[in-house]
Amino acid sequence: MDRDRIETVSLRWLRRLVITAFLLVTLLPFWYMLVLSVRPIERLLLDPGSLVVPFGELTVATYAEVLKSVEDGGQGFLTFIRNSGIVALAATALTLVIAIPGAYAVSRLRFFGRRQVSALFLAVYLFPSIVIAIPLFVVFTRAGLRGSLVGLVLVYISQTLPVSVYMLKNYFETIPVSLEESAAIDGAGRLGIIRRVSLPLAAPSVMAVALYDFMIAWNEFLFALLFLVDRPNRWTVSLGLSLLSDGVEVPKTVLMAGSVILTLPIVILFFASERLLTEGLTSGAEKG
Repeated sequence: MDRDRIETVSLRWLRRLVITAFLLVTLLPFWYMLVLSVRPIERLLLDPGSLVVPFGELTVATYAEVLKSVEDGGQGFLTFIRNSGIVALAATALTLVIAIPGAYAVSRLRFFGRRQVSALFLAVYLFPSIVIAIPLFVVFTRAGLRGSLVGLVLVYISQTLPVSVYMLKNYFETIPVSLEESAAIDGAGRLGIIRRVSLPLAAPSVMAVALYDFMIAWNEFLFALLFLVDRPNRWTVSLGLSLLSDGVEVPKTVLMAGSVILTLPIVILFFASERLLTEGLTSGAEKG
């Protein structure tokens, strides 16, 4: 009995130690980045390794410089945030509009080559982005879409749509067909079944896919650089941050402030969506 108790206590403390180690590895870099962003550059040079900022040293001047327009002596990140928000929201919404009916069709309808469709969706990700970057650049240049946010949205849709369809298809397949058959007996058409039965039950998966698509579009750098490099007024946040990192005269505190601005929306969105995912799963269980 004592041996079992010792093992239980040991495993409990081991679990706590492992969780603490993972939290330190995950949160410490972000905390240090946050600390650097609110310290004056003079104090940072005197004590670069400090993880605590005295209250008297706190400053938001770095964020003010990052967010101010270039005309006012800042880095213009408000414009970059607006561009990234427009691109990420548009790409996410359009991807879901196409992926939801596509995933439902693959999971429910019977047609020739249905089994191969899933493999084709995943095969897209066997090729690195750089392989299709040049063909897309040529096509979009000839179509007159290079340098526009619309063209960037279309590129992101092409990148996120296959995996979105694959993820949603797997979830639709877990929904009992009997529920849809009952709705069909009550007179619901195919679109009505999707809207009233399948989509509410798949809400947690839809939110997870939306979060994935938004993160891809918000953080993406390669295609943004390729399509918008000569249009500074249409740059996204990732491009603006690369400009800060390449600037010799830009203080590292300003660079860290830009990094926080790039990272913070995704962190907030993740925790908010995690709560929504839990509520969606719970409400689905309550409805039975």
